[in-house]
Amino acid sequence: MVPIAGQKKEKEAVLVLGCPQVPVQSAIALYLMHGLRRLGVTPVVAGNPAARMLIDVSDPLHHYAGEMVDLDTCIADMAAGRRVFDYCIVFAHNDAGVSYAATVQSISGKKVILVIYGENFKEIADSVDFPCEKIAAKAVHNPAPLKKKIDEVLPWLVSNL
Repeated sequence: MVPIAGQKKEKEAVLVLGCPQVPVQSAIALYLMHGLRRLGVTPVVAGNPAARMLIDVSDPLHHYAGEMVDLDTCIADMAAGRRVFDYCIVFAHNDAGVSYAATVQSISGKKVILVIYGENFKEIADSVDFPCEKIAAKAVHNPAPLKKKIDEVLPWLVSNL
């Protein structure tokens, strides 16, 4: 979206979704999109086809999700400077998610918000060796632990990053 002269550009957050192997990813992503919209930030979903399809089926009118883009295309566009986001939120339940977060942090120059979940969330969180804000909880089927953490930090993240 290109702002009209004198208008502020609406802030955007990219939500990088990996493999939807862990059930809470889609629910927490949609919940986070709802929270971002309430704070005036437009969410853009970057994910593989399965992750995007789950969001699209769960939110067919895109009340919460904004634009939906292919993950690899989004990364390439960010690396080339064709896409710039105000916030970068990466979901990780394995090493691949952490690798995507490191890539996004490196190419964006922004502090990444890393949402870590799953059975091995502590080990995944401990493996992160780049600057980021972590939201981590043991959440596999029950999204409540992650929801609670997001509720605690989201307003601060949006106003301070």
